[in-house]
Amino acid sequence: MDLAGRSVLLTGASGGIGAATAQALAARGARLLLHGRRAGVLEALAAAVGGRVLLADLAEPDGPTRLLAEAGDVDVFVAGAALPASGDLRSFSPEEIDRALAVNLRAPIQLARGLAGPMVARGSGALVFVSSLSGKTAGPHSALYSATKFGLRGFALGLRQDLAGAGVGVSCVFPGFVREAGMFADSGARLPPGVGSSSPAQVAAGIVRAIEDDRAEVDVAPAALRLGARLAGLAPATAASVQRRLGGSALARSIADGQRAKR
Repeated sequence: MDLAGRSVLLTGASGGIGAATAQALAARGARLLLHGRRAGVLEALAAAVGGRVLLADLAEPDGPTRLLAEAGDVDVFVAGAALPASGDLRSFSPEEIDRALAVNLRAPIQLARGLAGPMVARGSGALVFVSSLSGKTAGPHSALYSATKFGLRGFALGLRQDLAGAGVGVSCVFPGFVREAGMFADSGARLPPGVGSSSPAQVAAGIVRAIEDDRAEVDVAPAALRLGARLAGLAPATAASVQRRLGGSALARSIADGQRAKR
């Protein structure tokens, strides 16, 4: 798909990765519909990239419906909004679990449902879901977060088959650890020596590549992390044992502690 002149609905645009994605899409000539909950941040971003601000809380039952009504015609949907949801499951309240499921999984599904029909009718469109490498391999203290991100991957793969031949691309993007901005960076956790990360601009480039090339999946992480995720998919028990020996639990606790206030 050529993004020039296309209307793109980007959820989670008020975050650092969202801002980088908005800039990358604007550089391709897209017309941006910028969703989030922080009006001031979104208005500044909209002024920089020429977008329109849409405010909605996707955790609310009618949040996706209200967002669709405000957005109007959409050529490309990028589902970037998400909550951290890291930590031991027993530390979550029932309300926190529901909120994570609503924002990370229910809202993208509901939004895709509302947008897919018009896209198929036009014979053109793209639906992009930002998952995580935690959507391919689960680590300690990530049960709820991984559940939402695995679910997003399964949804995208199934929907891609359903829409094959309709002119509508469906893609899933899998960032690893992202420095400078985003949920991991905001947690303040430090990676062990030798564990690499990606920049928000690299994640944004992966999203653009998914749209323009109609890629089913795009991993955005250093080669070692990508390989580790693939091996974990083949031998999850072995991968979990290796993670424990390498101190993965301590890192996961540090990330969860730093993200707890954002549940």
